[in-house]
Amino acid sequence: MDRFPIIETERLILKEVSFEDANDMFKYLSDKDVVKHMGLEPYESPDDVLGEIRWYKSILEEGTGIRWGITQKNSGAVIGSCGFLNMRPRHYRAEVGFELSKSYWGQGIAGEALKAVIKFGFQYFELERIEALIEPANLSSQRLVEKQGFKREGLLRHYEYTCGKFDDLYMYSIIKGDLKLI
Repeated sequence: MDRFPIIETERLILKEVSFEDANDMFKYLSDKDVVKHMGLEPYESPDDVLGEIRWYKSILEEGTGIRWGITQKNSGAVIGSCGFLNMRPRHYRAEVGFELSKSYWGQGIAGEALKAVIKFGFQYFELERIEALIEPANLSSQRLVEKQGFKREGLLRHYEYTCGKFDDLYMYSIIKGDLKLI
């Protein structure tokens, strides 16, 4: 990939985040309701967010993922992120993750971003399978991926250890052939 790909949708521009976006990102990454299902404690300062941005850059450099900042066309402020992690090109699969500032919940923004990222993954990265790992209590994310065509495959018991506890996660997936838009 020569340049970071920009994805444009009807209302959004998905772009590479930079260190200058730390203040925007701090607004939602410091919100306990936004991060509670991400296995993170709320960030305490914009400086803490720099580590998150460094992680985005490292997964891109390593070829194990890519994360886009979600911005509205009319503002340019980063209001969330969406992208791939744990990419396994040899197996044509990746995991998708996303989060969105609480003030934008319920407006279809996360779904619009997720749909564009899924389409990009199947077309550009030639993925065959995209997975989403979601905590059982995170009903809104479960509904979001189900609306995009993901199927729940099962429960992974004590799959992650985050914030001092073991977390069960539902495994969801969508296969390239599940989509009619490609």
